[in-house]
Amino acid sequence: MLVKEYMHHPVITVHPETTMPEALDLMRAQHIRRLPVVDNRGHLVGIIAEKDLLRASPSEATTLSVWEARELTRKVTVESLMTHDVVTISDDTPLEEAARIMEDSDISGLPVTVEGKLVGIITESDLFKAFLEMLGGREAGVRLTILVPRGPGQLAKVAQQIVNLGGDIIALATAAGDNSETGTITVKVSGVSKEDLVNALTPMVLRITDVREKAS
Repeated sequence: MLVKEYMHHPVITVHPETTMPEALDLMRAQHIRRLPVVDNRGHLVGIIAEKDLLRASPSEATTLSVWEARELTRKVTVESLMTHDVVTISDDTPLEEAARIMEDSDISGLPVTVEGKLVGIITESDLFKAFLEMLGGREAGVRLTILVPRGPGQLAKVAQQIVNLGGDIIALATAAGDNSETGTITVKVSGVSKEDLVNALTPMVLRITDVREKAS
């Protein structure tokens, strides 16, 4: 799963000389919270977030009229408010690496560049969609979370048991367990009943921590 498979493209952008009202109007019309800023060659030079624009807008307590306030902000350009040192990634970055960078940098979107040119943008919403897809959130089936000992072959044993039952693995994910010696496997399966699946896996795992079924 790579960034290029989930990023938004083409990207809605603005130029450094775009005014505050123009940028805000564009964000609201397109239902987005950030805009990459590009030069005339399409190279990324900054990024502006909705919160940056709102922070620079006149307070509601101002004595200025709506028209006076808008005229005042019309003199302010994106260039004076944007973040210049932008964290970016390439389109062939693994999705989990994009998530790590967002978490470590405390940001909710990453412009995607190739040789300095903007080719896309990936956001938290895109990661949520990938997570939903990875765990088969929209698919019918039996979903189990099981605790297993850490070690070679554990995942293969679980998968083989499901295959032996005639089940089809829709989605599968692993995570840390209770301690360094255990791991968690979450699997979604179709083609087999919940009871049969639980009975087949119980003897070969440490514990089934959750089981539920989603109808079609």
